[in-house]
Formats: sequence, C-alpha cells, structure tokens
Amino acid sequence: MRALKLLFVLALLCVGAIATDGWRALNQSITPPQLPATFELERGQSWQAFVRRMRDQGWLEHSRDAFYLRAWGRLDGQARRIHSGEYRLDEAVTLSELMDMLVAGRVVQYDITFIEGWRLSEALEALRRHEAVRHTLPESAGEADAALRDALEIDAESAEGWFLPETYRFPRGTADLSILKRAHAAMQRALSDAWDARRDDLPIDSPAELLTLASIVEKETGAVAERARVAGVFKRRLDRGMRLQTDPTVLYGRDPERSGRLRRVDLVTDTPYNTYTRGGLPPTPICLPGRAALNATAQPAEGTALYFVSRNDGTHVFSDTLIEHNRAVDRYQRGGGQ
Repeated sequence: MRALKLLFVLALLCVGAIATDGWRALNQSITPPQLPATFELERGQSWQAFVRRMRDQGWLEHSRDAFYLRAWGRLDGQARRIHSGEYRLDEAVTLSELMDMLVAGRVVQYDITFIEGWRLSEALEALRRHEAVRHTLPESAGEADAALRDALEIDAESAEGWFLPETYRFPRGTADLSILKRAHAAMQRALSDAWDARRDDLPIDSPAELLTLASIVEKETGAVAERARVAGVFKRRLDRGMRLQTDPTVLYGRDPERSGRLRRVDLVTDTPYNTYTRGGLPPTPICLPGRAALNATAQPAEGTALYFVSRNDGTHVFSDTLIEHNRAVDRYQRGGGQ
C-alpha cells in the first residue's frame, strides 16, 4: 500500500512538473530569426505539419516548445479553430499569444486603391500587378469585361463604370473577382443613394444614365467645387436638346490605335461615344466615377452657363453664350493666355 501511495505521489509530481513546464513554455517569448517576419498557415495544412515547419524554420528554439504547442493545440481543441492565411509578427510573442492570433484569424491585410476617373481597364491592370491578388479573370480586356458582367449580373453593354473607386483591404490570395464584387456592391449602394437624392427635373431616366453622366463629369474636372457646375452645364444642354460636345467621351470611343491629344479628325469621326456627332448620352460610362461626381450629377448647380473651357490649371471658365466661350477658348487654349 505504501508503495502504491508513493507511486501515486510521484505520478502527481511528474504531472505537476510537466504542467508547470508546459505553462512556462507556452508563456515564454519566442523570437523569429528576424523581425518583422511573416509566415503562412496554408489551407488544409495539419496542425502537426504547421508546428513542424515552425520548428524547422527556427521559430521554436527548443523541441519542447514544439511538443507543448502541438499538444496544447490538440488537447485544448484550438487547432480546429485556427484560420489559414498569412500572418506577420513585428515583435516577439509567446506561444500563447501566437495561438490567440491564429484562432482570431488576424491575418495580414493588403490594400488596393481604384482611382476616381480610372477606366475599368486600369483597375484590372492594377489588380494584375498586385502580388497578393489571386488572378482569375481573363487577361483580355474584352473577355474580362464579359466575365464580370456574367458573374456580377451587370445588365449593361459594358461593365465600365460599375465599380466604386475606393481603397479595398483584403488578405493574401483573395481573387480579383472577389475584390471587384465588393467594389460593384459599393457602387450600387452609392448610386442608389445618389439616385434617391436626385433633383426631380433631371433629364435622365435611370440610375444607369446617372452613372454614365457622372462618369463624364468625373473626367471633365478634378476640382471638387466645380463638379456640380459642370453637371449643371450638361443638364441644361440635355434640357435644350444640345449635344454634350465633351472631349473625354470622344477619347474613350476613338480608335485605340490612335494616341495623344485629340485632333479635329477625332471630333468629326462618328462613333457611339462621339458627343460632337451624336446627341444624348454615350451608350456606357467612360470611367469609374466617385461619390462626389455621382452626388454632383444628381444635384447639379443652378445657373445659366452652357459652355466651359479649361484654364489649364485644373479649373474652368464658364460661359453663357458661344461668343463668350470662343473668347475664353482663344485666351486659354489657342493663345495660351493667363
């Protein structure tokens, strides 16, 4: 009996010693070979394989650390709750803190910014260049456009314009389509808000037309204070049955083999996007308009101006008559005046 008691006491002491040693190990700081450091927990990777790789790469200094981390993950059930992905350490952490990070899924976040006024092709190129994005869309712009319209159920001739230019954050390995799906949903919300707040007398019949006109406003001016004034000019032109006569639409629709500044031949060459030769709106947006352009187009400024021309400093001169406009063109465009 005394021998059994002794064995029981010894067993308790051993268990206690192991528990104490394990507790110390799990709360001991580990330091990667260098900081900051990143590591990846691959989708479908077993907990044992992950711990082994951490040990082989020098993250776990002692084999006992690997033993306790592997055992803790299994016994506590946390290994079943960890999230795959890429993680980053900027400072030393304990094994316990490392496990908390994996269970919480605090993966590295990347970002991509779609700029107001970009064409969809530029957004697609930015996605293709981003090293953390998983590429699933066709490289051909036309095929990518068709794939987006099909996947996102965009009922339009083109997916151009249907993505809100903002910054989007995502973990490594996110598909390009997934990011564009978020941008499309954001544009739908922004467009709906602008449409609901629109003036009653707008000469447009649908949110899609508002999006198209907003894309023209976006390309015509980067000056926030001018957007509503530019939108007002286009509203009055549409009200009167005048052609919009806006250069950005001509640039968008001209032969892609042509480059450089607009020439007279571009202005007289008829295309669906040439607002000098055709009345009304072009068939699709010409860029990704931002919230400010959407709101300005929905609530254009009052006024009497029917024309505007660039001062070459980011702002414009607005004119009520063609005679005044031609004078402004002579001063700021043909004559290069100040």
